[in-house]
Amino acid sequence: MNPTRIIDAHHHIWRKQDVPWLADEPRPRIFGPYEGIRRDYLATEYMEDLASWRVEKSVYVQCNWDPKRAVEETRWVQKVADEVGFPHGIVAYADLRRPDVDAQLDAHAACANLCGIRQQIHWHENPHWAYVEQADLFNTPQWQDGLRKVAARGLAFDLQIFPSQMKAICAVVEKFPDLPFVLNHAGMLNDRSELGLARWRDGMRHLAQQPHVVVKFSGLNTFEHRCAADLMRPIVQESLEQFGAQRCMYGSNFPIEKLWTTYQGYVADLIEAIGVVTQEELDAIFFSTAARIYKL
Repeated sequence: MNPTRIIDAHHHIWRKQDVPWLADEPRPRIFGPYEGIRRDYLATEYMEDLASWRVEKSVYVQCNWDPKRAVEETRWVQKVADEVGFPHGIVAYADLRRPDVDAQLDAHAACANLCGIRQQIHWHENPHWAYVEQADLFNTPQWQDGLRKVAARGLAFDLQIFPSQMKAICAVVEKFPDLPFVLNHAGMLNDRSELGLARWRDGMRHLAQQPHVVVKFSGLNTFEHRCAADLMRPIVQESLEQFGAQRCMYGSNFPIEKLWTTYQGYVADLIEAIGVVTQEELDAIFFSTAARIYKL
């Protein structure tokens, strides 16, 4: 059974020169060697990639321009959307600790397609995998005050953390019951050992107790550097068991996933990993959850 309509809730487009991590010399990253994407990836190519499936709408997620140009990034994506019709939603970047975050959020909000904010706060012992300097950045008063301002604007927050951070962040998530949290890459399972899987499952169970947390089936192959249904299945099945289909959504993570698969192949493998569900549940995963959370 295939979805009859799709929202791709997590993808990027870019001009290489705008993105420092693409333009600079390569260094070790969570998704492995990435020479294949150190180039322009424009909306026209993205639309060609998704042509094999009925993708009706999409959500662009910030891709780490220079932080000083974060609003410029949003404006550029909005201009692209106005010109070609994709993407329909924009998840922009903001450093929630900044004293001027109000002004930055207002500037983002001037773009009609703004639907969320992402500040990557994943921390790991491996410095090549850590994006912030402390594991519990989310516990600082400044960061939580910024998150409160995101909630006040009726936006979603894309939450990117490692399994080791899941239980600790639940106390923060609980403070913001009206703010949808979208767990990027289904919690970034980076350790598939018995202990690693147990820690991830325990963290997912704790997050699932917060009804305003939803899971994004994006980047499920990030640490494996290959795409296969058998790799995705344990992540997808556990997420569906803990959260239910109404709290799960699909995201391609293109063009990152393009390093090891095609758009058609990624969706097909995800459908296989999902297994037997009702058409309503499949529609929730591929369309209605994202439509509800991002107000598309």
